[in-house]
Amino acid sequence: MKTKMTMIYWKGEKYWLGKLLEHPEIMTQGETLGELEENIKDAYLLMAMDEVPEEHKMKEIAI
Repeated sequence: MKTKMTMIYWKGEKYWLGKLLEHPEIMTQGETLGELEENIKDAYLLMAMDEVPEEHKMKEIAI
């Protein structure tokens, strides 16, 4: 199950900047739009997995 979110992005002086509409506290940058998208995915996963122990289990559920 993939979660879809909305990335808001714009071109700064040097880098592309972006944040997630659903999680505005997650903001990052990239030299290209592709790099920005990868960086924002990484930032989301880091936030989602914060404080989760290395030994954990996962189960897909319907909500």
